[in-house]
Amino acid sequence: MQFNYDWNLKETKFTKDKGTVFSTFACGGGSTMGYKLAGFDVLGCNEIDSKMMDSYIKNHNPKYSFLEPIQEFKNRKDFPKEFYELDILDGSPPCSSFSMAGNREKDWGKEKHFREGQTEQVLDTLFFDFIDLAKELQPKVVIAENVKGITFGSAIKYVREIYKQFDEAGYYCQHFLLDSSKMGVPQIRERVFFICLRKDLASPFLVQKDLFDKVPEINLDFNEKKIPFKKFGDYQGRDISDYAMKAWAFRKFGDINIAQSKKHADMHISDMNTFYVYDDKVCRTLTSKGEFGSLLFSKPIRLSKNEFLKIGSFPLDYEFIYNDWGYIVGMSVPPVMMAMVAHQVYEQWLSKI
Repeated sequence: MQFNYDWNLKETKFTKDKGTVFSTFACGGGSTMGYKLAGFDVLGCNEIDSKMMDSYIKNHNPKYSFLEPIQEFKNRKDFPKEFYELDILDGSPPCSSFSMAGNREKDWGKEKHFREGQTEQVLDTLFFDFIDLAKELQPKVVIAENVKGITFGSAIKYVREIYKQFDEAGYYCQHFLLDSSKMGVPQIRERVFFICLRKDLASPFLVQKDLFDKVPEINLDFNEKKIPFKKFGDYQGRDISDYAMKAWAFRKFGDINIAQSKKHADMHISDMNTFYVYDDKVCRTLTSKGEFGSLLFSKPIRLSKNEFLKIGSFPLDYEFIYNDWGYIVGMSVPPVMMAMVAHQVYEQWLSKI
């Protein structure tokens, strides 16, 4: 099953015939759009950031929207009846504490705030608040997305605790490291997906994992044809600064970022996270730096907005209102990536329950 990375919200018919979903940590609705593309009816969202919520409501017109921390949301006593009949509970708990590009262990247990200035939170415990919500609502399936760094080094202890708490909540849990460039998205973006099936529904799907454990069988191997930048690039992005141009002029084929070009030019080394986009290659992971996180190797310009949206598989007519389009797309699950996961969960599990 393929989904188009070059698309518009207004031109797309969403069937809403595959089941119901509720999304937490919804941001601008990247995962929501993926579920909708796969045919699910997304009832609404929980989000802490009012600006993100404004964009979500503008683009998705949800039946339910809850602007509050998940620590408060999970303890509500007035959930609609529909929330106790969900097919999928979705969430992307903030994950910067586990990012390979961040401080990792140095930041674990510390309170942090997002750039928009919401209430400070201990980010590495939000996943467990999400599991508490799953325990209360008991959806058929729970899907949670996170950075791949959560499975490396000392962070593996969090994965063990995630498994333990999902088990206590009544779910079989598995996690998969997926790459969006193999899923019809023109971007190399590796993310871990925790896919959980409620135990009372799992019997028809159980297979022996090892000598001691059985798990619900699901195949999430994707091998879509990779999409190089030149297939959709319009080369209409903004010119880079004169200072960046000096470094760009010293670039060498194979340079990953402009910092390497600065080294060739004997300039002050910075911009480690400003990556080159090669015409014949798949774009590297988009970041919340937006257009300033990438520049073309073949031409001294940034990515255009339309290029950025296609790389993130966001609809070209998405209304960002007053939000930074690069930040939202860089922070979001690519809709096509989520659509591919949701489609397989429906085909292999939900359609057979």
